[in-house]
Amino acid sequence: MKKISKYGLSALCGSLAAVSAAHAGEMSVTGNAHFTYTEVGGKTGDGSSVTGNPLGMKTNLSFVGSGELDGGQTFSVTIAHNDQATWSSANITLNTNSLGTWKLSSAEGGNGIGGYDDNMPRAVEEVWDAGVATNVNLQKGVGSSTNLQWESPRIAAATLRLAWAPENDGTQPTDKSYGGITNGDRERGLDGLLRINPAIGAFGADLFVGYSQTTLGNDRGTDKATEGIDREGVAGLTLDLGPLSIGGQISGEYMPTRVANTAEYYGNSSVGVALNINDNLSLSYAEMRSIKSNTKNTAGTGKGHATPGNVVSDDSNDFSITPKTEMTGESWQIAYTIGGVALKYADTTVKNPRYTKNTESDAQLFIMSMAF
Repeated sequence: MKKISKYGLSALCGSLAAVSAAHAGEMSVTGNAHFTYTEVGGKTGDGSSVTGNPLGMKTNLSFVGSGELDGGQTFSVTIAHNDQATWSSANITLNTNSLGTWKLSSAEGGNGIGGYDDNMPRAVEEVWDAGVATNVNLQKGVGSSTNLQWESPRIAAATLRLAWAPENDGTQPTDKSYGGITNGDRERGLDGLLRINPAIGAFGADLFVGYSQTTLGNDRGTDKATEGIDREGVAGLTLDLGPLSIGGQISGEYMPTRVANTAEYYGNSSVGVALNINDNLSLSYAEMRSIKSNTKNTAGTGKGHATPGNVVSDDSNDFSITPKTEMTGESWQIAYTIGGVALKYADTTVKNPRYTKNTESDAQLFIMSMAF
């Protein structure tokens, strides 16, 4: 069993600069600095070996602009630079008075169903992101490609969002450019998500159901898909009962393929419970489960057969599935905030991380952050 201990110090630097002009809106810059120390241990020896330099650093900058149009409508733009000012993501948002909100997003991952990959209550981080490298496959829809989203006005505690990517290929074209052919099989992507979140006194609920599909080129002479679309879906519910929050959700992705020993299906589920003892102290426990199912190494007994290139012929409905690989994890977390200082700790165990059978990893993650 591999054991990882990770310690972090994060300093959030508030607004660094602001530039404004009459009737033109305002641009501000925010940022943070992140220091980490990562220790890797194992079963043998003293269990505290480190490979290479354990010291790490990340610096982030975000440029945020906002303004107002006639009639009270607003617009904004956000450009994020993560890890030593490397361009990371951006969006342009228009908030209308009665026609909902329009957002052009580039690589943010939050549009469509992408913002609901794991919405379970937690004190620190998701189970799959609390120190153990899991390589979990979560459903993102068009969120990882440049896409345009419309979100409806709130009606009776409900909102509807629709997102569209002309080519759901994971590219982020710049001004007057285009993505090019990086993944010719993936074409138009469409997401739809319905969210209902009423609040009555100390009781609150958040119900969400979403579906995404991506059209494939499906030229059987060159492409490997057995159907013309890839499908993704997500559904979940969280409840707030005073200081207690509980929730559960499921998601899945189906990618029918003619390539042998290739991922064809992912299924995920997660549950979480968090207790906000007071304004400063919170505790949480969460579990995750992810299943990866591959196609078989060779075709079945019907007409389908594997070619020398390990691709199954067109008639491959008899193509059977190998035993699934299941990754599970659990995490206990605590967070305490006093003034501008926050202390956070997570103890996480994951079985079969990275969908590798008969393995297990533990992680202890400590974070101290200062906001000013």
